[in-house]
Amino acid sequence: MYAISLGDDGAELRPLEPWHAEEFLAHLDRGREFITRHIPFGMGATDVDSARAVLRTWADKRATDSGGLHGLWLDGKLVGGVLFRIFDAVNGTCEVGCWLEPAGSGRGLVTRAMRVLIDWAVDGRGIHRVEWRASSANEPSIKVARRLGMSRDGVLRGSSVHRGVRQDTEVWSVLAPEWRATRARTTHNDH
Repeated sequence: MYAISLGDDGAELRPLEPWHAEEFLAHLDRGREFITRHIPFGMGATDVDSARAVLRTWADKRATDSGGLHGLWLDGKLVGGVLFRIFDAVNGTCEVGCWLEPAGSGRGLVTRAMRVLIDWAVDGRGIHRVEWRASSANEPSIKVARRLGMSRDGVLRGSSVHRGVRQDTEVWSVLAPEWRATRARTTHNDH
Protein backbone atom coordinates (compact mmCIF):
# COMPACT_ATOMS: atom_id res chain seq x y z
CA MET A 1 0.00 0.00 0.00
CA TYR A 2 0.98 3.64 0.00
CA ALA A 3 3.13 5.51 2.47
CA ILE A 4 3.26 9.29 2.26
CA SER A 5 6.42 10.87 3.66
CA LEU A 6 5.69 13.72 6.07
CA GLY A 7 9.22 15.11 6.02
CA ASP A 8 12.82 14.12 6.46
CA ASP A 9 12.41 12.81 10.04
CA GLY A 10 11.18 9.33 9.08
CA ALA A 11 7.49 10.19 9.60
CA GLU A 12 4.96 8.55 7.29
CA LEU A 13 1.20 8.56 6.81
CA ARG A 14 -0.17 5.12 5.87
CA PRO A 15 -3.46 3.25 5.86
CA LEU A 16 -4.28 1.70 9.24
CA GLU A 17 -6.19 -1.51 8.55
CA PRO A 18 -7.47 -4.61 10.37
CA TRP A 19 -4.31 -6.59 9.62
CA HIS A 20 -2.40 -4.04 11.77
CA ALA A 21 -4.33 -5.20 14.89
CA GLU A 22 -1.30 -6.44 16.87
CA GLU A 23 0.75 -3.32 16.09
CA PHE A 24 -2.26 -1.10 16.83
CA LEU A 25 -2.84 -2.80 20.20
CA ALA A 26 0.85 -2.48 21.16
CA HIS A 27 0.71 1.22 20.25
CA LEU A 28 -2.46 1.76 22.31
CA ASP A 29 -1.00 -0.13 25.26
CA ARG A 30 2.12 2.08 25.20
CA GLY A 31 0.11 5.28 25.13
CA ARG A 32 -3.34 4.43 26.47
CA GLU A 33 -3.29 6.78 29.48
CA PHE A 34 -1.95 9.67 27.35
CA ILE A 35 -4.27 8.99 24.38
CA THR A 36 -7.44 8.77 26.47
CA ARG A 37 -6.89 11.90 28.60
CA HIS A 38 -9.36 13.84 26.43
CA ILE A 39 -10.91 11.30 24.04
CA PRO A 40 -12.17 7.72 24.35
CA PHE A 41 -10.31 6.60 21.20
CA GLY A 42 -9.18 2.98 21.44
CA MET A 43 -10.52 2.37 24.94
CA GLY A 44 -12.40 -0.70 23.72
CA ALA A 45 -9.29 -2.24 22.15
CA THR A 46 -7.89 -4.34 25.00
CA ASP A 47 -6.73 -7.46 23.13
CA VAL A 48 -5.90 -8.37 19.54
CA ASP A 49 -9.47 -9.36 18.65
CA SER A 50 -11.01 -6.15 19.99
CA ALA A 51 -8.23 -4.09 18.35
CA ARG A 52 -9.04 -5.81 15.05
CA ALA A 53 -12.75 -5.07 15.58
CA VAL A 54 -11.99 -1.34 16.08
CA LEU A 55 -9.93 -1.28 12.90
CA ARG A 56 -12.62 -3.23 11.03
CA THR A 57 -15.22 -0.61 12.04
CA TRP A 58 -13.02 2.09 10.51
CA ALA A 59 -12.35 -0.03 7.40
CA ASP A 60 -16.14 -0.33 6.99
CA LYS A 61 -16.45 3.47 7.25
CA ARG A 62 -13.85 3.84 4.52
CA ALA A 63 -15.67 1.27 2.37
CA THR A 64 -18.94 3.20 2.74
CA ASP A 65 -17.23 6.58 2.17
CA SER A 66 -18.32 7.79 5.61
CA GLY A 67 -14.97 8.00 7.43
CA GLY A 68 -11.47 6.65 7.53
CA LEU A 69 -8.44 5.98 9.68
CA HIS A 70 -4.78 6.64 8.80
CA GLY A 71 -1.76 5.73 10.90
CA LEU A 72 1.28 7.83 11.68
CA TRP A 73 4.53 5.91 11.69
CA LEU A 74 7.81 7.33 12.95
CA ASP A 75 10.92 5.37 11.95
CA GLY A 76 8.73 2.37 11.17
CA LYS A 77 6.83 2.44 14.50
CA LEU A 78 3.11 3.27 14.77
CA VAL A 79 2.84 6.30 17.12
CA GLY A 80 -0.64 7.69 16.35
CA GLY A 81 -3.02 8.58 13.62
CA VAL A 82 -5.42 10.97 11.97
CA LEU A 83 -8.95 10.28 10.87
CA PHE A 84 -12.06 11.39 9.14
CA ARG A 85 -14.47 10.80 12.04
CA ILE A 86 -17.31 11.84 9.73
CA PHE A 87 -17.11 12.14 5.96
CA ASP A 88 -20.16 13.39 4.04
CA ALA A 89 -19.27 13.96 0.40
CA VAL A 90 -22.91 14.65 -0.55
CA ASN A 91 -23.08 17.69 1.76
CA GLY A 92 -19.40 18.58 1.31
CA THR A 93 -18.52 18.30 5.00
CA CYS A 94 -16.22 16.23 7.15
CA GLU A 95 -14.87 16.10 10.67
CA VAL A 96 -11.21 15.31 11.23
CA GLY A 97 -9.41 14.22 14.37
CA CYS A 98 -6.24 12.66 15.73
CA TRP A 99 -4.58 10.71 18.53
CA LEU A 100 -0.94 10.19 19.54
CA GLU A 101 1.12 8.26 22.04
CA PRO A 102 3.77 10.29 23.89
CA ALA A 103 6.58 9.22 21.51
CA GLY A 104 4.76 10.94 18.65
CA SER A 105 3.83 14.20 20.37
CA GLY A 106 5.57 17.53 19.99
CA ARG A 107 6.92 16.78 16.50
CA GLY A 108 4.24 18.38 14.33
CA LEU A 109 3.15 14.98 12.99
CA VAL A 110 -0.56 15.66 13.30
CA THR A 111 -0.32 19.08 11.64
CA ARG A 112 1.70 17.67 8.73
CA ALA A 113 -0.58 14.66 8.29
CA MET A 114 -3.73 16.74 8.60
CA ARG A 115 -2.54 18.99 5.76
CA VAL A 116 -2.38 15.89 3.54
CA LEU A 117 -5.89 14.80 4.59
CA ILE A 118 -7.42 18.26 4.17
CA ASP A 119 -5.75 18.77 0.78
CA TRP A 120 -7.22 15.46 -0.39
CA ALA A 121 -10.68 16.21 1.04
CA VAL A 122 -10.84 19.72 -0.46
CA ASP A 123 -9.08 19.13 -3.78
CA GLY A 124 -9.82 15.47 -4.40
CA ARG A 125 -13.32 15.12 -3.00
CA GLY A 126 -14.80 18.60 -3.15
CA ILE A 127 -15.30 18.98 0.60
CA HIS A 128 -16.33 22.54 1.48
CA ARG A 129 -16.21 22.47 5.31
CA VAL A 130 -13.63 20.63 7.40
CA GLU A 131 -14.47 20.55 11.10
CA TRP A 132 -12.29 19.84 14.14
CA ARG A 133 -13.81 19.23 17.58
CA ALA A 134 -11.79 19.16 20.78
CA SER A 135 -12.33 19.34 24.50
CA SER A 136 -11.63 22.86 25.74
CA ALA A 137 -9.11 21.23 28.10
CA ASN A 138 -7.18 19.67 25.18
CA GLU A 139 -4.81 22.55 24.47
CA PRO A 140 -2.50 20.56 22.10
CA SER A 141 -5.48 19.71 19.89
CA ILE A 142 -6.68 23.32 19.86
CA LYS A 143 -3.17 24.44 18.90
CA VAL A 144 -3.28 22.10 15.87
CA ALA A 145 -6.60 23.64 14.78
CA ARG A 146 -4.99 27.09 15.00
CA ARG A 147 -1.88 25.98 13.09
CA LEU A 148 -4.14 24.64 10.35
CA GLY A 149 -5.73 28.08 10.00
CA MET A 150 -9.10 27.02 11.37
CA SER A 151 -11.55 29.43 12.99
CA ARG A 152 -13.27 28.71 16.28
CA ASP A 153 -16.99 28.50 15.51
CA GLY A 154 -18.05 28.16 19.11
CA VAL A 155 -18.14 26.09 22.27
CA LEU A 156 -20.68 23.37 23.02
CA ARG A 157 -20.88 23.84 26.77
CA GLY A 158 -21.14 20.68 28.86
CA SER A 159 -21.72 18.64 25.71
CA SER A 160 -20.11 15.35 26.69
CA VAL A 161 -18.87 13.26 29.59
CA HIS A 162 -15.40 11.74 29.50
CA ARG A 163 -13.96 9.77 32.42
CA GLY A 164 -16.90 10.85 34.54
CA VAL A 165 -16.32 14.58 33.98
CA ARG A 166 -18.60 16.79 31.91
CA GLN A 167 -16.59 18.73 29.34
CA ASP A 168 -17.01 21.59 26.90
CA THR A 169 -16.30 20.88 23.24
CA GLU A 170 -14.80 23.52 20.98
CA VAL A 171 -15.82 23.47 17.32
CA TRP A 172 -13.22 24.70 14.82
CA SER A 173 -13.47 24.71 11.04
CA VAL A 174 -11.91 25.77 7.79
CA LEU A 175 -13.80 26.26 4.53
CA ALA A 176 -12.35 25.24 1.19
CA PRO A 177 -11.69 28.81 -0.08
CA GLU A 178 -9.94 29.67 3.21
CA TRP A 179 -7.87 26.48 3.03
CA ARG A 180 -6.77 27.21 -0.53
CA ALA A 181 -5.86 30.82 0.37
CA THR A 182 -3.86 29.73 3.42
CA ARG A 183 -2.09 27.03 1.42
CA ALA A 184 -1.23 29.52 -1.34
CA ARG A 185 0.22 31.97 1.22
CA THR A 186 2.19 29.21 2.93
CA THR A 187 3.52 27.85 -0.37
CA HIS A 188 4.42 31.36 -1.50
CA ASN A 189 6.25 32.08 1.76
CA ASP A 190 8.21 28.82 1.51
CA HIS A 191 9.91 29.99 -1.70
